[in-house]
Amino acid sequence: MQFLTRTLLFLACTGGALRPAVAQNVPFTAEKFPNKEVLKLAQRALKAGEEDYQAAPPRYAAALPHFQEAQRFNPNNGALNLRLGDCHLNLGDLATALPFLEKAAELETGPGAPRAHYVLARAYQLNARWPEALKELERAKPVAAGAVKKGKPAPADGAAADVGRRLAECRAGQALMARPLRVFVDNLGPALNSPEDDHSPVITADESALFFTSRRAGGTAGGKAPTSGRGAPEDVYSAQWTGAGWGPARNVNAPVNTPGNDATVALAPDGQRLLLHPENNAGDLSESRLTATGWGKPRELGSPINTKHRETSATYSPDGKYIYFVSDRPEGSLGGRDIYKAEIDGKAPAVNLGPAINTPYNEEGVFMAPDGKTLYFSSEGHGTMGGFDIFRSVLENGRWGTPENLGWPINTPGDDVFFVATASGRFGYFASDRPGGLGGRDLYRITFLGAEKQPALNQEDRLLAGRPRALRRPLPVVKVPVLTPEVTLLKGIVTDVASLQPVPAQLEVIDNATGQTVASFQTTAAGKYLVSLPSGTNYGLVVRNENYLFHSENVNLPPAAGYAETVKNIRLQKVEAGSNIVLRNVFFDPGKAVLRPESTAELARLLRLLADSPRLKLQLSGHTDEAGSAEANLGLSERRAQAIATYLVEHKIKPERLKATGFGSTVPLSASATGSAEELRQLNRRTEFKVVAR
Repeated sequence: MQFLTRTLLFLACTGGALRPAVAQNVPFTAEKFPNKEVLKLAQRALKAGEEDYQAAPPRYAAALPHFQEAQRFNPNNGALNLRLGDCHLNLGDLATALPFLEKAAELETGPGAPRAHYVLARAYQLNARWPEALKELERAKPVAAGAVKKGKPAPADGAAADVGRRLAECRAGQALMARPLRVFVDNLGPALNSPEDDHSPVITADESALFFTSRRAGGTAGGKAPTSGRGAPEDVYSAQWTGAGWGPARNVNAPVNTPGNDATVALAPDGQRLLLHPENNAGDLSESRLTATGWGKPRELGSPINTKHRETSATYSPDGKYIYFVSDRPEGSLGGRDIYKAEIDGKAPAVNLGPAINTPYNEEGVFMAPDGKTLYFSSEGHGTMGGFDIFRSVLENGRWGTPENLGWPINTPGDDVFFVATASGRFGYFASDRPGGLGGRDLYRITFLGAEKQPALNQEDRLLAGRPRALRRPLPVVKVPVLTPEVTLLKGIVTDVASLQPVPAQLEVIDNATGQTVASFQTTAAGKYLVSLPSGTNYGLVVRNENYLFHSENVNLPPAAGYAETVKNIRLQKVEAGSNIVLRNVFFDPGKAVLRPESTAELARLLRLLADSPRLKLQLSGHTDEAGSAEANLGLSERRAQAIATYLVEHKIKPERLKATGFGSTVPLSASATGSAEELRQLNRRTEFKVVAR
């Protein structure tokens, strides 16, 4: 009623001056407001709004109701419409912002016109209306958004650079949108998403587990939402892949979650180490490790990773020895926030990844793929379509390749960050507040269709799309090949050979060419393991438990081997008479009995076993496949077994503890072994040992 009285009084005093036939800019002056009381009310609202609008940083939400009050008195003021549109724009309400900004650009014809065109161009850009944005940016030359906003002239070179950058972004967006990726984008549905913000998804390499951050009620803080309106404090949640989709989200609970905000940062490929951002560590990174009783208490990472500055996103290297992380530290920075690499338990200074990755602008949301050479990250540089875009760069011969924009519709004119991918490269995860969600930011899954795939759904996709309110956007316009990572995922369960009960074990990945341990892992309490092996290396995988004989596997991955996922369940044998172990990392050239250098690491393990158990006696046996004559095979197998015995004796093992025997092709592996004919023949070409006495 009070507002109606004021408006009627104003209209009566101005004689309907606010209804021109052609839209004209109406200033807040005594000439247009003959009634002093109305003018005073309008100017008071404007002044209150300006105090919040010009604050550093601007308080858009606080300024908005004051400007709305002033607009009720005068809807045809260009500067006021500009401020209303700018407030809505910065508060994320693009649909409401556009009419105000379009009106401001129409009304403003004086010194404020360039800024009106500039802000309208930003709104068009954020709506992916590229032609309109380009047109308005041309009209905005030159303008510097921050300086003109405060009524001060801006340096011409700074203004031109800002408008020039926006023009480049719009041209890039127009080009990328013209050749969209063939992808499906699926909302993960109410099993994971809530009406509040859900964000920062991280996954295991095999996509079996997912962790994310949520502000939903009912968390560790007891579901009490603060008065800020942002929802409950952030907690870390997890979900397991069921084979048909993701199971329900479950709170990870203490000690990972606290009464304050706790956010996910990164998950190790095997899912046993979790990087976090607890609220109480002032921008530092912390790590929690999975134990037999659950997730351990997070510990802060030390120098050189954490500093007095802010360390935000991070990712593990596949071997778990290093992390790549984002920091705003000034030392060695190329500008803004940069991506660095450091040994997680080392003391050497962190290394800036250099100008191939980092730009004078901000980088964020870093993720290293399990192949150890494909880096995903978000950047405000490298030619984005606006805000942060997600890029991919591949490390080749020690140098980072030119970052490649992932393209539309993964990237948008807004901020696109915190993308993670599965080891296969077929699926990706990210968070977005795009239309169609359940509220706030939601979690989404991307399916990359590839150049030859049609947009037809497989069984997994049908189940995913069938979730309530799932969002699917097939865009089969341009064939874009899927980048196939050159990595093999080896996973399985370690059990006792007799009881079949899980056995906790230490796993070592050995480079057979050098004998060096390239990574170490621990099985879970359930005996599960997951190892990521980049192509181009002959690996030995060694499984150890002090109460069992060591077990070894060989994984020889030539360069460009592509992606593979292999399940290998391992059964450990006790150190007792009759136990039999295949030496899978002992190598001979075809038809020869001379040990190759790659055998050294495996033989060293056998030496250690004999040294640790001085009374242990072994029978060393050689075996061949059925190719060739029985006599030749028998002789070759005997010489190979003897070659191993000779090596051990040369390294101070007493001869009476060893017996070397050749069996030729007379003792093939069990018929239960699976594989092609050639794979079975290769398995039969083996050397092994049996415990005779201990």
